[in-house]
Amino acid sequence: MPDLALVMLGAGSSSRFNQRVKKQWLRIEDTPLWLFATQNLQQLFPFKQIIVTTTPDEYFYAKKFSESITFVEGGATRQESLANALLHVKTPYVLVSDIARPCVDQEMLVRILAEMENSDIVVPYLPVVDTVVYEDATINRDHVKLIQTPQLSRTELLRKALQTSTLYTDDSSAIKAMGGKVTYVLGNPEAKKLTCKEDGATISCLKAPSSTPFVGEGFDVHAYEDGKVMMLGGVEVHPTTGFKAHSDGDVAIHALIDALLGAAGAGDIGELFPDNDPRYKNIDSKFLLKEVCSFLAKVGFEIIHCDITVMAEFPRLSAFKDKIRFTLANIMAISPIHVNVKATTTEKLGFVGRCEGVAVSATATLKYYDWTNV
Repeated sequence: MPDLALVMLGAGSSSRFNQRVKKQWLRIEDTPLWLFATQNLQQLFPFKQIIVTTTPDEYFYAKKFSESITFVEGGATRQESLANALLHVKTPYVLVSDIARPCVDQEMLVRILAEMENSDIVVPYLPVVDTVVYEDATINRDHVKLIQTPQLSRTELLRKALQTSTLYTDDSSAIKAMGGKVTYVLGNPEAKKLTCKEDGATISCLKAPSSTPFVGEGFDVHAYEDGKVMMLGGVEVHPTTGFKAHSDGDVAIHALIDALLGAAGAGDIGELFPDNDPRYKNIDSKFLLKEVCSFLAKVGFEIIHCDITVMAEFPRLSAFKDKIRFTLANIMAISPIHVNVKATTTEKLGFVGRCEGVAVSATATLKYYDWTNV
């Protein structure tokens, strides 16, 4: 078997997909599209390395899915992302594909590998069967090829080819511009690229997301601090006694964020918003919750329900619970009836009972965004 690395490009903005979830994170049953496409190729060949590019803001989350994959932060363009990935490739040959092309089959890959040593890059293509008109002139369709991925290149040559300010839409264009030898092999119509939502219905290997619900829990405490406004669940509940914290100390939102992240398997609030980062000094926690909700939507989740229990001797919260519910529901873009807020005391026990601070527990339930039913 030749020494061959696999690079999967998944750092795009997904702008043409035009959905609330990025196509990289569409769930195929329980697997995000980028991992589904990677595993599809992984089962066809024993690659020496597997490298996946991702956007900087999703890098931390993608890493939670696999310890055998090398994750690399992508750039502003496909070409920049690939150049970043190639810095990590240690093999003489590299197979580059797009995560949006999930249904490459064994026969197509065999055709690509068979030409590896005879060329600088091997490119799969589809012939054109319809009449082709270019700038009002009919041209010979036998001279037109629809280029696909994966493409197999000599690693060093591809690195050099990408060291240019000219932007290329695929690897073969860059290598051809250097005078490299390009070999074309027949691709496969099944290896279609998922570009627009409508493409999903025509790609046979894709299945609908699982309907499994995911539940997370969060817990947080903060001590009182005089001379600050107390924010709880995004609502001002006391004008002169707030919380000791790096942010505004909204302990209810902090617990809710941890519950949401827990349901998504995305770590905790400290990983996203470290308490030693000056950007979050005295920050409004509603902003943090909005950021988390935006992240969850991008990586393929919908919020179903949350339940919050505030444990406090002071202040009394009965007059604020509904306002908290409506405030949080508005931020999370769900019905207020799916946000429950409870308040209790600890019967004078513990630090809460001694009026030293407030504790909050929260649960949140998520489901996968069903991209097949929109």
